[in-house]
Amino acid sequence: MGFIDDNTQTLTCPACGKEMKKYFLQDSNVNIDICLDGCGGIFFDNRELEKFDEKHENADEIFAILKDQKFIEVDQSKTRTCPLCDIPMVKHGSASEVEIDTCNICGGKFLDYGELEKIRNQKIQEPMVWAELLEEDKTPKGNKRRLFFEKFVKRFI
Repeated sequence: MGFIDDNTQTLTCPACGKEMKKYFLQDSNVNIDICLDGCGGIFFDNRELEKFDEKHENADEIFAILKDQKFIEVDQSKTRTCPLCDIPMVKHGSASEVEIDTCNICGGKFLDYGELEKIRNQKIQEPMVWAELLEEDKTPKGNKRRLFFEKFVKRFI
C-alpha cells in the first residue's frame, strides 16, 4: 500500500473492533478516525499526528469531539492490527508514558484514549528539563560537563 496522505475508508478500531467515525478537522484540513462508539481511540494517517502532538498545535477540534463521552476500557498492551493494511502494528515509545502503535507499511498511528493529551503534555516538559540542565552557573569550566551529566542522571533515577 505504501505511505498515504488520507484514507477515505470506513475503518475498524484496532483496539476494540468497533467501527470508527471519520471527522474532517477544518483547521488542520485532515480527516481523522475516532472510535466514538467504543474505546475513544484515534487513528492518524501517515504524518497527521505531527499536526497535533505538541502543546502549541491546535487540537481543540479533537478534544471537542471526545468531550463528555464515555468509552469502554481496552487492554492497552494488546498488539493492534492496522485498520488499513491488516498487519500487526509496532509499539514505539516504551520508555515514556505513551506507546504509539505504528504501522510500518502505511505510516498510520493509533493512540488509545487519553494518549494524545499525555503526548502533548510530555513534549512541553522536555524543553524545560534541558533548559534547567543547561542553565549557566559559576562552576569552573572543567567541571561543567560532569555537573551537567550528574543533573541529567538525577532527573531520571
